[in-house]
Amino acid sequence: MATVSLENLCKRYPDKSGVDVTAVNSVSLEIRDGEFMVLVGPSGCGKSTTLRMIAGLEEISSGTIAIDGRVVNHVLPKDRDIAMVFQNYALYPHMSVYDNMGFGLKLRKFPQAEIDRRVRDAAALLGLEELLDRRPKALSGGQRQRVAVGRAIVRQPKVFLFDEPLSNLDAKMRVSMRAEIAKLHARLGVTMIYVTHDQIEAMTMGDRICVMRGGEIMQVAEPLELYHRPANTYVAGFIGSPPMNLIAGTVQRRDGELWFVETAADGAGLAVPLRDELARRAQERVGRPIVFGLRPEDLGGAAGAGTEAVKLKLELVEQMGAETHLHLRSAAHTLIARVPSTGTYAPGTELPVRLQLAQAHLFDGATEQRIN
Repeated sequence: MATVSLENLCKRYPDKSGVDVTAVNSVSLEIRDGEFMVLVGPSGCGKSTTLRMIAGLEEISSGTIAIDGRVVNHVLPKDRDIAMVFQNYALYPHMSVYDNMGFGLKLRKFPQAEIDRRVRDAAALLGLEELLDRRPKALSGGQRQRVAVGRAIVRQPKVFLFDEPLSNLDAKMRVSMRAEIAKLHARLGVTMIYVTHDQIEAMTMGDRICVMRGGEIMQVAEPLELYHRPANTYVAGFIGSPPMNLIAGTVQRRDGELWFVETAADGAGLAVPLRDELARRAQERVGRPIVFGLRPEDLGGAAGAGTEAVKLKLELVEQMGAETHLHLRSAAHTLIARVPSTGTYAPGTELPVRLQLAQAHLFDGATEQRIN
């Protein structure tokens, strides 16, 4: 096991115009010994480039990478004591599962007895014992991915790196394999760094999650911390399925009370009173732009303290089975409510909705940062 430390890590690519394109910009991150760290973000955010720099597959423009306290900026990939699992499996089609898993050890001239022990131990761990004589073409996608993971396990590295390893699998197999990888981490207790664009994978697998955007880190936190206390509107809108509802508006004072008022072209936007904790956060922001955030599950529920009733137009009903997603329209925004599937709803009607204001979030309209 090992820690991984990134300090002011940058990657710039030259462009034909003469201006460098920055893919990773001053990323600093401490990954703990034995931690499962997930790098998540949309395509082009720099997460895979960061992983490839840790692996030594991309040259570093500036900054430092240390593995277990040793700076590895100029250390060859084979000497970094890491193992990487790629999106495309990268198995040798003419070799059996056994030979694919043991090939790296064979190149390093390990004794055959040690290779055999490690391969069979990894096969037992991954449920591949009956498949060791097969070639990749005779395996399913999930089995091939387990072979790729087994090839990494036999190395017994300090750090495992996963670059979107489940992207080629169907939805059902993705769910199964992400559970297998999470169980594997629990058994091995080794440091793992996992890259994905799927925030559900990130939430279900990571000890901590690093959310990236435009080559920079937006927030690093445990999954539920990201969900309940997003640092900015980007994290709030990225984490969660459906994501948080974000409504742009201003803080106004009406009859001595503070109100959030939605920005709308006709001036008749959604108006919500801000009381107690929300009032405290908004008291210095009267007349200034603000973003009001509420999770889909907090649009609905029973009446009570900290709730506010509003009427919104119902545009679409999505039946999800155990729950229903209601697409609601305010003056200028579409909101999604997550409600039990027991009700009957008619699109096009005005629907009374209770906002659970105790769960609401406020963000600065200019900086997009959370107001605490």
